[in-house]
Amino acid sequence: MTLEAIKYKAGRLEILDQLLLPAESKYIPIAGVKDGWNAIHKMQVRGAPAIAIVGCLSFVVEIYDKQYDSKAALKNEIEEQLQYLVTSRPTAVNLKLAADELKSLIASLLANQDMNVEGMKKSVIDSIEKMLQKDINDNRAIGENGANALLKGIDRPLKLMTHCNTGSLATAGYGTALGVIRSVNERNLLDHVFCTETRPYNQGARLTAYELVHDKLPATLITDSMVAALLNSRKIDAIIVGADRVAANGDTANKIGTYQMAVVAKHHQVPFYVAAPFTSIDVAIADGSHIKIEERPERELTHIGELRIAAPGIGCWNPAFDVTPAELITGIITEVGVFKPSELAEKVRPK
Repeated sequence: MTLEAIKYKAGRLEILDQLLLPAESKYIPIAGVKDGWNAIHKMQVRGAPAIAIVGCLSFVVEIYDKQYDSKAALKNEIEEQLQYLVTSRPTAVNLKLAADELKSLIASLLANQDMNVEGMKKSVIDSIEKMLQKDINDNRAIGENGANALLKGIDRPLKLMTHCNTGSLATAGYGTALGVIRSVNERNLLDHVFCTETRPYNQGARLTAYELVHDKLPATLITDSMVAALLNSRKIDAIIVGADRVAANGDTANKIGTYQMAVVAKHHQVPFYVAAPFTSIDVAIADGSHIKIEERPERELTHIGELRIAAPGIGCWNPAFDVTPAELITGIITEVGVFKPSELAEKVRPK
């Protein structure tokens, strides 16, 4: 059984506080949009799919027991709250796309003369609540499609590598890149998986390692600076990472350190795959130069908890993401298939 990072039922939402992992497994309540924004911004919840789900569900909690005088009043609050939520972490596109889809839904409901305000509110809530199960279904499909691509023409167990956290803790369940690894393991064809610690927030060491141990998968943790040495000394069959945003040309924004892994993989002729739902593909931007890269507080680099590990007075540069050029990516694994980066511009995101 995979971990459950998001617990929701009938207007009540709790999330697993990922800042406390692996030392403590504690669920915290999300009482509304402000709590949702703070949890996303502080990275108590992270991973592009999970950010979108928690952000939207926090809005459901906000309006669940409220009464509205008119459909226009409900529309105004929805648009205002969604605009606020999108500012919590700007690089991840999933929340913005979910907000845009909800705004389109609201516009159609507003125009429906036969729908009253309570019916409009129920339709919005129902639409958001379906996101949880849809994400799990999409992740399962990503896992199957990825396993099929990795194992094509191969009949032996694979040695794989991943970066950051892309599992149950980053999604509604199962995961994207880690979902691919789980699917390979379910076929009894996983030899070993190497995960990076993923500086500066150690999401690999704290979260991915936590999931791998939980699932009893054969795994080894390495530092980010060991990737080149590992590829030079061991036979790695493929690297699979996630994505917070993919441009129309296939350029991909992911956790800082992904770009250098792709460069090293190219040198060692190791296939480099990106696993992400179609909601991470932003066809509105032509290439990665248009992706806004979030910069995090210096303290995340200089401290572990309350302990300072860097010399006082040193300056810091702490981007949360980098952009991997499309030419370094072997394929992009989605719930509807595996595509070359050059094929994305021709695809239409499923509705």
